[in-house]
Amino acid sequence: MIESIKIHGNDNVFVALTDDTNHLRGHKYAEIDIIKGARIIKYGEVIGTASKNIKSGDHVHIHNITTTLNDIDDYTYSPEFQSYNIDLPEKKVNVYERSNGQIGIRNEIWIVPTVGCVNGTANAIIKSFEKLMKVKGIDLETLPYLDGIYAFPHNYGCSQMGDDHLNTLSSLQNIVKHPNAGGVLVLGLGCENNQVNTFFESMNDYDQQRIRSLISQDVTDEIEDGCDILEILLKQMATDSRTKHSISVLNLGLECGGSDGLSGITANPLLGLLSDYMAQYHGTTVLTEVPELFGAEHLLMNRCINKSIFNKTIEMINSFKDYYKSHNQVIYENPSPGNKAGGITTLEDKSLGCTTKSGQSPVMDVLKHTDRLKIKGLNLISAPGNDLVATTTLGMCGCHMVLFTTGRGTPFGGFIPTYKISTNHPLAVKKPKWIDFDAGRLTEGIPMISLLEELIEQVVNTANGQQTRQEENGYREIAIFKSGVTL
Repeated sequence: MIESIKIHGNDNVFVALTDDTNHLRGHKYAEIDIIKGARIIKYGEVIGTASKNIKSGDHVHIHNITTTLNDIDDYTYSPEFQSYNIDLPEKKVNVYERSNGQIGIRNEIWIVPTVGCVNGTANAIIKSFEKLMKVKGIDLETLPYLDGIYAFPHNYGCSQMGDDHLNTLSSLQNIVKHPNAGGVLVLGLGCENNQVNTFFESMNDYDQQRIRSLISQDVTDEIEDGCDILEILLKQMATDSRTKHSISVLNLGLECGGSDGLSGITANPLLGLLSDYMAQYHGTTVLTEVPELFGAEHLLMNRCINKSIFNKTIEMINSFKDYYKSHNQVIYENPSPGNKAGGITTLEDKSLGCTTKSGQSPVMDVLKHTDRLKIKGLNLISAPGNDLVATTTLGMCGCHMVLFTTGRGTPFGGFIPTYKISTNHPLAVKKPKWIDFDAGRLTEGIPMISLLEELIEQVVNTANGQQTRQEENGYREIAIFKSGVTL
């Protein structure tokens, strides 16, 4: 077992990989004497300055280090591209091909409310439909072409104005068009701002047979009518089947939450290699959580494929900083208490670990919050660090699943499969019903390439229909990013 690691040759701290009487797992310790005001180096980058003298071997944490980050920054495009060849073969997946050529890894029926007022109705329709099918002698759980029926309630769709209303509209439209759904019922109330007719008029490129609508105020029994629509959708899905494609058809979201001091050493670099593997075979990965890029954004900017994408990255970063400032909030109010308990000290520390999920491949495109994927390769998309909002954003843009690294553990799941990867071995042992993959085994001596090969196989299995822990637990939800007033 490896007990500690110095990540980069220029670092003046090392990280403990195990707990003992003198060290906490994931925490930093001075390799040399560090004087007050000197820079603290981890990952070969500055993560803060010493707020007091630190002796060799001392614990380096919130009591003796402060952030170096400022406000809005200026950036210079200095492209620097690295080799990212991964010596592993291209895998195949068995997935659903939709009429518009898009690929789905699930064949589910979804009910998506246009407004929070009909959240209860959506769930009631599903319960009634399940009872109706049992009466007809149909066991929904055994149908080979159906992966489940789910409602995605939310609080919005009314009492919103301007860009905030449009964000809700676009977010729900993107969810409705997601190819993991074989059929969708868009459920409205009738008097909401987010009108069903307008919803469909502005939603381009959708399958009118697979995406249906119901306005509750327009019918006598919305539960009965909802069940009728679900039965139509179910019959249309009866001929759906999986076909073989290259793994390159997949769009994978990269995310972390409840990070600890091992995130940037085990699980996040593992995802970085997976991202490079996907890029190598012309697949797609998406990185988000913009506030958790602050302090490491220059590493991504230098990998932007051209000056235009570099400028889009600057706009994404500075727009999010302006969002904080417009609400009179501190830009660098991060990490969280859980992050700090796990060994992360400053936002630079957290961000540098976060960006390792992106690997070494070029940044091919930068998307605004409700944009959809257009270009293969590594993409960035604007979203906050909030786990549920970020996961929803990754799904909205077209990701088929999210690979979510965590050092503290979390049970939540998005409307697309949310695959949890532990950064440390004890978490995987403690929470087997939450964690899908144990990247903490790296510190137990398992080679990174072996873990990568195993993870790729698990991604294939998930794409082929194997449920994640979150799906087994029945945890599926959406969270819409709201920034405006409520009427």
